[in-house]
Amino acid sequence: MRWSRSLIPTLREDPAEAEAVSHKLMIRAGLVRQLAAGIYVYLPLGQRVLDKINAVIREEMNRIGGQEITMPVLHPAEIWQQSGRWTAIGEEMFRLKDRNQRDLCLGMTHEEVVAWLATKEIRSYRNLPQIWYQIQTKERDEARPRSGVMRTREFLMKDSYTLDVDEVGLAKAYEAHREAYCRIFDRCGLRYYVVESDPGMMGGLGSHDFMAPSSAGEDEIALCATCGYAASAELARGVPASPAFPDWRPEEVPTPGAQTIPQVSALLKVDPALLIKSLGYVGADGLVLALVRGDQTLHEKKLARVLGGEIRPAHPDEIRAQFGASVGSIGPVGVKVPIIADACLREGVYVVGANRDGFHLKGVRPGTDFTARFADLHVVQLGERCRQCGAPVTVERAIEVAGIFKLGTRYSVPLRAVFLDETGQARPIWMGSYGIGPARIAAAAVEQSHDADGIIWPWSIAPYQVHVLPVNMKDRAQTETAERLYAELSEAGFEVLLDDRDERPGVKFKDADLIGIPIRVTVGTALVKDGVVEVRARRGREDRRVPPRDAPVTVKEHARELSRA
Repeated sequence: MRWSRSLIPTLREDPAEAEAVSHKLMIRAGLVRQLAAGIYVYLPLGQRVLDKINAVIREEMNRIGGQEITMPVLHPAEIWQQSGRWTAIGEEMFRLKDRNQRDLCLGMTHEEVVAWLATKEIRSYRNLPQIWYQIQTKERDEARPRSGVMRTREFLMKDSYTLDVDEVGLAKAYEAHREAYCRIFDRCGLRYYVVESDPGMMGGLGSHDFMAPSSAGEDEIALCATCGYAASAELARGVPASPAFPDWRPEEVPTPGAQTIPQVSALLKVDPALLIKSLGYVGADGLVLALVRGDQTLHEKKLARVLGGEIRPAHPDEIRAQFGASVGSIGPVGVKVPIIADACLREGVYVVGANRDGFHLKGVRPGTDFTARFADLHVVQLGERCRQCGAPVTVERAIEVAGIFKLGTRYSVPLRAVFLDETGQARPIWMGSYGIGPARIAAAAVEQSHDADGIIWPWSIAPYQVHVLPVNMKDRAQTETAERLYAELSEAGFEVLLDDRDERPGVKFKDADLIGIPIRVTVGTALVKDGVVEVRARRGREDRRVPPRDAPVTVKEHARELSRA
């Protein structure tokens, strides 16, 4: 492809609204343009990257017996009502009515459609197992679209679904997908972890996420290098170090103006780990009090899972009406609401809010001075010990690039997706669901592989493989040599971009580094002076000066090295 005939609108400056490196570079390199919040146009370079990723995905899905189908984006409400998710999912779902006032939604995922399809096409155990997949547009009314293509309202997803006769079959299909996903990420050049995760709105028997480590990630994962334990923050459980508990007697102490943990800790001159943070939340059954240690953070998804439904922070007026005090002064002693306390609070003596503004209670013992239901509620922190082996746990930020779910009969039962077994008895189909985000793979690759000048694409998903760059388009020797190399390399099977623009050399070189094509062949003044061209790998930037006739061989050598990386 000739640059002069391509749409590659590079930019010199970072977009003002972009924070993540991938967001900045994908816009500056001309891969995407933002139409509206969380809605993007993929330009030719971006589309080529997606096509490469999708090709890898298709190959690996077909390898495990997947059959590609296409399901609609527009769904009738009835199937979502049957599964119970029509009401269970909140504002994230796009809902609409047709001209006959029938309720419809835009698909966030397709479990209901697959279950409906199974009711029509699966009759007998002889029809199972099945693997159906698609690469399809999804719609989600994301409350806070950000980080470029990593958190959007419209996105591309490969979602696949397995149908089996029993839990054993589901386990085999689940493992096949886990292995296929690992091969996909290996081939796309990503570093990643496979971690235990919360099924969330999907429901079912269990799930794992595939997380690509990156400082731009919106999720945290806990890892143990000793035993291999890995879990997302919403499931991760660590063992925090216990503070040295003083021999306090119960007493009320004045804390004027102290509303936060740091303020109370400083005023009373006590370790924040000796304070209890009391937080009011409202669930399906009303207000509850959630307790975590003062040096810890509550994970709301953990609390929601304990309570079995959606939650929200209680409003200040709800807090005052229930506890008779403002938010920073409430505590668990003498209250009449259910109390859920983090498991590490079972032992010890603490400072808590006195349910009276300007006062706290010192010397409070859980189990003695108040009764609570104990559960894992806190966010695992660096320095905690692994629950499996006792070794220190590390915490990393990461991008979720895929998730796999054991659905079991969560959807087949309500939608009556059944099969007849060997005895003629009707039994529900066992389902699995498996999603992977092509755009997130691209963004994660940029996050993990870039430098100060631009993107460094992994060989397998680069928009082009070789960039031929004649420095001076007015120099006949340079242009003729560049044209000849462009033809020879293209004929040898490489995907080649020829920068035939009549631009200043500095502009061309900056653009070349920015878009990050793995191999660059520069045809410049060295051709006239020394009779050579320069072949450079984008990663490492080491030039190899060779005669033009040897350039294709040198490119092939680089390609072999890069394809093995």
